[in-house]
Amino acid sequence: MGKSGVMKMAVLDGIMSFFWTLITSSIGAAAFVIERYTQYEGDRTPIVYALVLVVNLVFVEFSFKLGGPAWNPTAPVAFYAAGASDDTLLTLLVRMPAMAAGAAAGVLTATSLMPAPYRPLMGSGPNLKTDLWTGALAEGGLTFAINLIVLYVVLRGTSNRFLQTPLIVACALVLVQQGAKYTGPAMNPSDAFGWAYLNKTSSVSEQLVVYWLSPLLGTVAAAMVFRGVFGSPRDNAAAAAKAKEA
Repeated sequence: MGKSGVMKMAVLDGIMSFFWTLITSSIGAAAFVIERYTQYEGDRTPIVYALVLVVNLVFVEFSFKLGGPAWNPTAPVAFYAAGASDDTLLTLLVRMPAMAAGAAAGVLTATSLMPAPYRPLMGSGPNLKTDLWTGALAEGGLTFAINLIVLYVVLRGTSNRFLQTPLIVACALVLVQQGAKYTGPAMNPSDAFGWAYLNKTSSVSEQLVVYWLSPLLGTVAAAMVFRGVFGSPRDNAAAAAKAKEA
C-alpha cells in the first residue's frame, strides 16, 4: 500500500467511523420511533437487534465496495496479525487515529442533531463499572473472543458476506450482554474514545489501559491463536502455490 493509498484509506476509515458512531448512537431513538409508529407493545430489544444487524450489513457492504475501510481499529489489526492483509505497522498507526477522530466527530454530531426528548435514548457509551484491571481483563477477553470468531468466520467459514455478518453480529450481541457489568463493553477502541471525548468522564489511564491497550492485545492474541491452529493465510497460499509448481 503506497503513501497515497494509506492516506486514502485513513480518510475512508475516518468517514466510516464517523457514520458508524453517528448511526449506532441513534439506534435506541430509532427503535423507540419504530415502536411508537407501529404501536408495538412488546420488548423493544428485538427491534434494536434488527437495526444493529441491518446497520452492520450495510457497513460491511460499503467497506467491501470501498476496498476495506474499517470503523473498528481491532479489525485491521486482527487481519494484519493473522497474516491476511496488506497493512503494515505504519499503515495501522496512520489508520487508527483517523478512526478515533471520526468516531468522536460522529458522537458529537449525533448529540447535536438528536432532538432533546430523544437524547436519553442514546445512552452514554461504554463505561467502566469495575476496577481498572478487572475491566482491562474483561475488555481484552471479550475482544479476543469476537476477533477469533471474526477471523474464523471470514477466513475459514462461508464466503457469503450476508451469512458472515449475521453470525458475527449474533456472537457480538452475546458478548455485549456478558460484558455489560464490566466495561459496557466497547470491543471497539475508537467508539470508546468517541464517547469518552463527549462525556469527558473517562480518565487517561482508563482509556489507554481498558479501551485501547487491552483490546488491542486481545486482538493480537486472537490472531496468534488463529495462526497457531490454521496457519497464516498468506503462508498457506504461498505453500499451496509452491506445491502446485512442484
